[in-house]
Amino acid sequence: MIKTYHEAPKAIFHQVQELTDGDYALVHLFEEDRQYYELFQEALRKGRDVILDNSVFELGEAFKADTFAYWVYALRPTWYIVPDVLEDADATIVRFFNFIKQYPDLPGKRIGVVQGKNYDDFVYCYKAIAPYCDKIGISFDCSWYVECAKGSTKWLQLAAGRLKTLLQMDEQRVIDRCKPHHLLGVAVPQELACYAAFQRGGEFLWIDSVDTSNPVVHGLAGISYGPSGLKDKETRKLYTMINEQVSDEQWQVIRSNIQGFRRFCNGAG
Repeated sequence: MIKTYHEAPKAIFHQVQELTDGDYALVHLFEEDRQYYELFQEALRKGRDVILDNSVFELGEAFKADTFAYWVYALRPTWYIVPDVLEDADATIVRFFNFIKQYPDLPGKRIGVVQGKNYDDFVYCYKAIAPYCDKIGISFDCSWYVECAKGSTKWLQLAAGRLKTLLQMDEQRVIDRCKPHHLLGVAVPQELACYAAFQRGGEFLWIDSVDTSNPVVHGLAGISYGPSGLKDKETRKLYTMINEQVSDEQWQVIRSNIQGFRRFCNGAG
């Protein structure tokens, strides 16, 4: 099964841990919230996998390299995501190699994120950084995904576009099947059922993990996953809700959504 990581408010951090395979940390929150940082220290002491993200999705640009490296040294996560530049292959490649040259001995394993303004650009970036990554990250929301896929909403188009992109890259032997890949976020949860179906057939085994706040954000809004997932998506970002209290009713929906998400990852959704 594809391993799951879900960001969540601190109030339900431990409950969510019981339903996931690892924890996903947003580095920019370390600067302002000591308690948040300590939750991930505790997770690592328990032997859990922790991915430290550079917060580019939340902030629009990745954390400064020196500050990000400081927090990698401090936390010593299982994985850390090298700073990247949204939809800019050339800038991402430059930033990637500058970072690994400047900080060659950071604790943890390295995740590089593929970026680009179109398919060819994306492949160019992949080929440049993949050999130097321990795991390769693929974003859910590249704007050009919608140009190559059909769907009744933008979110369905994004999900179909990432799937089509990865299918094409695999067919063209661009994908390094010997390395694990990580799906950065989801537009709709049922996308994972497609990868799970391929994995049952012995393909796409290189997709190892996914992080998303999708089950939690929708649960906080009182939106339950249907048997087929979602057609639309709540766009509020989880980091803005990190200090929210969670009612029993909200938790019931969140828990059901997380369980539903895992069923999609299992191919049972």
